[in-house]
Amino acid sequence: MSRRYIVIGAGAVGATVAVELRLAGIDVVVVARGANLAALRAGGLRYIRPPATPGGEPDERRIPLDVVGGPDEVDLRGDDVLVLATKSQDSEALLAQWAWRPVDVDGTRRTAAEALPVVLLQNGIENARTALRRFATVIDAVVLSPSSHVRPGEVVSPAAPLAAAFYLGRAPRGAVDDPTAEAVAADLRRASFAVAVVADIDRRKAGKLLGNLAYNLDAIYAPSELRDAAAAVLVEEARRVFAAAGVETAGVCPDDGLDLSGLVPHEIPGFSREGSSTWQSLARGGSVESDFLNGEIVLLARLHGLAAPVNAGVQRRIATAARTGTPPGGFDQADLAALLASAPAGVVPYAGVVPYADVVPYADVVPYADVAPDAGRTRAGVALGEVLVNVRRLHDELLSPGPPLLLDVRWALGDPHGHDHYREGHLPGAVYVDLDTELAAAPGGTAGRHPLPELVNLQQAARRWGLTAGRAVVVYDAVGGLSAARAWWLLRWAGVADVRILDGALAAWQEAGFPLETGEIISAPGDIVLHAGQLPVLDADGAARVAREGVLLDARAAERYRGEVEPIDPRAGHIPGAV
Repeated sequence: MSRRYIVIGAGAVGATVAVELRLAGIDVVVVARGANLAALRAGGLRYIRPPATPGGEPDERRIPLDVVGGPDEVDLRGDDVLVLATKSQDSEALLAQWAWRPVDVDGTRRTAAEALPVVLLQNGIENARTALRRFATVIDAVVLSPSSHVRPGEVVSPAAPLAAAFYLGRAPRGAVDDPTAEAVAADLRRASFAVAVVADIDRRKAGKLLGNLAYNLDAIYAPSELRDAAAAVLVEEARRVFAAAGVETAGVCPDDGLDLSGLVPHEIPGFSREGSSTWQSLARGGSVESDFLNGEIVLLARLHGLAAPVNAGVQRRIATAARTGTPPGGFDQADLAALLASAPAGVVPYAGVVPYADVVPYADVVPYADVAPDAGRTRAGVALGEVLVNVRRLHDELLSPGPPLLLDVRWALGDPHGHDHYREGHLPGAVYVDLDTELAAAPGGTAGRHPLPELVNLQQAARRWGLTAGRAVVVYDAVGGLSAARAWWLLRWAGVADVRILDGALAAWQEAGFPLETGEIISAPGDIVLHAGQLPVLDADGAARVAREGVLLDARAAERYRGEVEPIDPRAGHIPGAV
């Protein structure tokens, strides 16, 4: 007997899952309420997907769904799978409604809590506890999807070819080969979702919560560098609380088997990407989940004798916005500054960005179900841990309304003609960056061949390139990323949060068949303000200490490391102890 999915909640995630399951030929019942229920009953789901070809018309369909208003309208069967896809504040009441419903299992009367699994497609870490109070089989999930739902009966799902991706796991922890989780995963894969079953789903959910804290700030504040700083403080405060509470976190890892290469967001003509999950709730005039996101950190802090004033402040502000009907982004920068001023001593953002690289996938996707449209640009959410961007994703981004700034760092050891090579052919719109003069100070003395530039000089160069506050940057070169990596590091050191390196460098772009431009690109001057010291720096003594006490990696060619060849430095070999 094939499984039937009862999807409770027809918002962005629930409706996307329900419609993709239905399109895959899997039996689905959708549970909705209010205006959304009425719209789905009247005309099905208006499901909007990216165009089949760039610049084409959106793939817009009306898809009928089997829709009910609650458990009284469903006769549960032994092959049913309950899927809870609502906000956390609704979990207790809904789980209580469904847990004790009768289920016919091979002629035997049982309850849903005993006989049926419940899958939690939700944010936050409290839902698993709530479900386990009643249900014997709970499958928790991390949802990675950029779908949005702000109008009844409509979902915009911009990622393609996959609509979403999931980590699944038996709550609180279970075997990787848990049969129920594997069965659900198989159906989701059949419906064109990427899925990986993991044993430590609780760690993944905690990691996802850190991401929620950061990018849900778009619900109350407009994009700004100050908001980026607040996101960093929120996450660092939460990390300290997690450490005290013994809560472990984990993010997306390529070794987990979750292939995100097909989860690529696209622009859909006529449909803008909406904000985070909380942003969408405020836009709809609905209730908000902040008590189970920021409030979770506040609760854990209080239970362990700590305080979390920044998370408490965000929790209060989001709740106030919902109560008073304040639109998304309705709090001003002065209020944001006051929020930051409440941070405890020592809780500061490190690296100038949201410090949760182990939380965010580094695949080229919008990784979370409630990603703000500007989050990938401000690094307050989607792309914080992302270092590389592949050529196809970059090609799409360059065609979008807000393309990244492209920097060509054409430099190679012993080749002084990088600028000439740039003029002969570069990525469309790319600005040339001189590594020797713009990414380094003049050599001499004990400073080495490429010492760090003075901040004022780096800022002047960045403004020449056209860098403005909040704009994404992609750097590339023709030597596999060697010189581009210096630009990436320097910009991150100087507080520019959204910087990525083109995976495969110039050669990958050419191999993909994408065009090059010739000549020089002169950008309009930028206005970026840089802040030095956002990444740590070692001097020679510090490097020697790391070689003795830790691991110091020498990334030069092997023959130079061994001292067999030295084309430029006065002494051959390597720092003692380096590997």
